[in-house]
Amino acid sequence: MTLEFRNEPILDFSRDDAARAALQKAIEEFVPVDCPLVIGGARIATKAAIVSHNPCDPHRIVGKAAKASAAQAEKAIRTAHDAFASWSRTAPGERADVLLRAAEIMRKRRHQLNATLILEVGKTWTEADADTAEAIDFCDFYAYEALRYAQEQPLTPVKGERNQLSYQPLGVGIVISPWNFPCAILTGMTVAAIVTGNTVVLKPSSLAPVIGFRVVEILEEAGLPKGVLNYLPCSGGEVGDLLVDHPLTRFVSFTGSRDVGVRIHERAAKLQKGQKWLKRTVIEMGGKDAIVVDEDADPEAAAAGIVASAFGYQGQKCSACSRAILVEKVYDKVLDLVVARTKALKVGDVRDPSTQMGAVIDENQLKKVLGYITTGRREGRLVAGGKRIAGDGYFVEPTVFADVSPEAKIARDEIFGPVLSVLKARDYDDAIRLANDSEYGLTGAFYGRSRIDRAKREFYAGNLYINRKCTGALVGVHPFGGFDMSGTNAKAGGRDYLRLFLEAKVVSEKV
Repeated sequence: MTLEFRNEPILDFSRDDAARAALQKAIEEFVPVDCPLVIGGARIATKAAIVSHNPCDPHRIVGKAAKASAAQAEKAIRTAHDAFASWSRTAPGERADVLLRAAEIMRKRRHQLNATLILEVGKTWTEADADTAEAIDFCDFYAYEALRYAQEQPLTPVKGERNQLSYQPLGVGIVISPWNFPCAILTGMTVAAIVTGNTVVLKPSSLAPVIGFRVVEILEEAGLPKGVLNYLPCSGGEVGDLLVDHPLTRFVSFTGSRDVGVRIHERAAKLQKGQKWLKRTVIEMGGKDAIVVDEDADPEAAAAGIVASAFGYQGQKCSACSRAILVEKVYDKVLDLVVARTKALKVGDVRDPSTQMGAVIDENQLKKVLGYITTGRREGRLVAGGKRIAGDGYFVEPTVFADVSPEAKIARDEIFGPVLSVLKARDYDDAIRLANDSEYGLTGAFYGRSRIDRAKREFYAGNLYINRKCTGALVGVHPFGGFDMSGTNAKAGGRDYLRLFLEAKVVSEKV
């Protein structure tokens, strides 16, 4: 088996007529999905349900998921614990083969997965396909990485001994996935834990349970044994603490908001009765990501990168640009270009392939974004957008505020929506100071020529991009994870990531 990894290409729906027709058909023929709990392979229905709605058309139900109780969560953890004994002893090659088969099934069901993402979480066609392609990448990349970790590890030789270092799985993991990349991130966190020999209780976002169930079905079809992956839609407020606190929980893998991530990290640190280990947390939280434009930057390229980073998927990415920091000499020119590009964006129902920006995820997010826009009207100069778009969907105009103070609320809080703050810096040094003035440190971008080397050293971000947008990390190419309140710097999609789900054992034998 070759260990050479290549990223899955993104489909070009503007040129690929067959792909365009296939996805259009998948959208038109989509039928709402009933998603039961999956515990030990058994399908379990519940009276209580989590209902998933289309954010562009909230009256349309995308699916209904069974809602787990505390008792069912307890059962899922114990089922995963029982399955661990066998799965942890399964050969790494067999575990990797499950992921490789899953990747192939995802390729065959690509349009079904894309249609689900478009309807359930409001992704445009290209954003949906990028999400699916990343899920495929995670399956392939982590399969190859698991085989690499299973190889003989280098040690310094010593006379008279034979020494061996090997990696072994931890145990039961809780995977808590987000709604904004509900195929890619959910898949990546899940298969990383599974391919290393752990078992998983998967809690999908309550806003995106259908795509999570699709992934579980694919992994089962790929040959994953019963009990290794248990699908548990539930209320985080009602059941989340039980999952994190449980003495059989060995690690928690979480992607989501800062406040929830900090709470999980804190609770996981507490030793529970009967617990034999210190729990690990693999946590990715948010960002207040900045793009810095220096005086010798290409203004057109910078404006294009800012708008793409700020408003791709409605700004609902932890990597999204929410601060554009422009040095004084180019401030007016770049701002004008950003405003023109923002006003040209087509906003609407993402079932239309020409739509460039859809609705925010739900009514709560809509109210949050509109609240920040109201605040922004006091804190900055509104130069684009600023209104809710009429209709049933949760649509907000892409919004730009200029002349924003670095102390402003809209310049410091993670809004997670289509709101961009533009700040003026005196010069390069001031711009970098402003960029680093945040409790987050996830992504960033620098546009310029003469100070690239300085920016590489001085711009504080886990993923820094030079003369390109700050979103769109590729598995294996851009290992992803940030500093400070952006999380534990896990670097998903990188060569260190699987190590987080393993512990090292050394055997020394006298010869």
